[in-house]
Amino acid sequence: MIELFLSRSGEILDKTMEHLWLTGLSVLLAVIVGVGLGILLSRRERLATPVIGLANVIQTIPSIALLGVMIPLVGIGPTPAIIALFLYALLPIIRNTYTGISDVDPGVVESGRGLGMTDRQLLRRVEIPLALPVIFAGVRTATVINVGVATLCALIAAGGLGEFIFTGIALNNTDLILLGAIPAAVLAIALDGLLGLVQRNVRRLILPLLVTIGIIVAGLLLYSLSRSPADESLTAGLPAEFMERPDGWEGLREAYDLRLDAVQMNAGLMYDAVKEGRVDLIGGYSTDGRIEAYDLRVLEDDRGYFPPYYAAPLVRQETLDRHPELAEALDRLAGKINDATMRSLNYQVDHQKRDPADVARRFLESIGERTTIDRDGDTEIRIGGKNFTEQFILAEIYALLIENNTDLTVELTTGLGGTQIVFEALRSGAIDLYPEYTGTGFLVLHAPPQDSIDRLIRSPEKVYDYVRRESATTFNLRWLEPIGFNNTYALMMREASAEKQNIKTISNLGPTP
Repeated sequence: MIELFLSRSGEILDKTMEHLWLTGLSVLLAVIVGVGLGILLSRRERLATPVIGLANVIQTIPSIALLGVMIPLVGIGPTPAIIALFLYALLPIIRNTYTGISDVDPGVVESGRGLGMTDRQLLRRVEIPLALPVIFAGVRTATVINVGVATLCALIAAGGLGEFIFTGIALNNTDLILLGAIPAAVLAIALDGLLGLVQRNVRRLILPLLVTIGIIVAGLLLYSLSRSPADESLTAGLPAEFMERPDGWEGLREAYDLRLDAVQMNAGLMYDAVKEGRVDLIGGYSTDGRIEAYDLRVLEDDRGYFPPYYAAPLVRQETLDRHPELAEALDRLAGKINDATMRSLNYQVDHQKRDPADVARRFLESIGERTTIDRDGDTEIRIGGKNFTEQFILAEIYALLIENNTDLTVELTTGLGGTQIVFEALRSGAIDLYPEYTGTGFLVLHAPPQDSIDRLIRSPEKVYDYVRRESATTFNLRWLEPIGFNNTYALMMREASAEKQNIKTISNLGPTP
């Protein structure tokens, strides 16, 4: 861990600055608005309940949902992140300001009035100074909350320490998770301690505090300007796993000499981002139903960088030894789904918003399979899956095939995140099988030497034979027959943009010869 922190210290510092920028600017805005609203509520008591109630409602909205709503409104990047963090910081600041001023001893207020003070003078010279410790407690709470919530902003390409965390989760890499979690925790503790020190001495530090805030605001604005893009190059929105895996972004950029800006995003939100024109292209999946729904063009991998990604069930051999009938049931799907069919099934879920179980049932009925049996006995087979549409559909199809062609009962454990997470669940026995892709098995799970990659990667049959053989000997896992479609990674753009710029292949994104 120490070596990892030292080797990536520059990157950690940059992400920490991004995190501090998101947190600091949002809290400063919340202080300006929240303190003002708190003062207003102390003068207009009837407004207190609805305003604080609205702030409470905002606080209960799941962070990822709020960030997702922001994309069609204000795009991706720091702007929607700061708006969301600002909204989350409002409640403790408004409530503490209102409470602090309202709880000032009425006798002190009356004494001020007796001395001839106006309402404004009372507020400035009596009520706010006495309420400052309570107001500052709200600011401390808001700051610590925002340090944590800001990690989620990596999902909409806002940067920060969350990039390490989500990449680590996708790859089941504890070191990467800690690379983001430890600095975030240290940052939260440091900011809380610093604000606590200020809080204890806030009355005599108020003037230098205001000067410091002004300097911080100026610094944040300068940092914001420094983050602005210097040119008009294309921007790619990419999921966390694709940013780090060996068949992902770094290798692709080197293979095609790409000089694009890349931002890390949630895999689902990136499709909305490209649809809304917030990014120019994305790294998606060739069978995704949103390709048709959002009128996207899949760019040709003209240098053959991506290996074949044929889907097939990956099953524990121990499970097959106990239930040999399982293989026959699953192989009933072999060769039954081509690329166009899988894209259509995904489209029905992604765009038409149909339930994956219903889509799976209708597909099996269309190829003459039974879908009537649905047992409620003790679970004997657990099917896992990654966190994207296709895996939900395939898991439902597997469950129906097993329950209608064997005496086994099935439990679904889908939405497990990245490849390494679901793979480790399979190895540990937490699940018995899941749909995997031969290219992922080849490059990610087995990571063969480069000479083997160069020799085998162009042949779907050789890649499948390799992963089947190596998985059996290394992990005691068995690849069953491929389903029939090739869900390769792909770069894609809006059709109108690609046509306008005459971009048809990934090579067209590189420098002009």
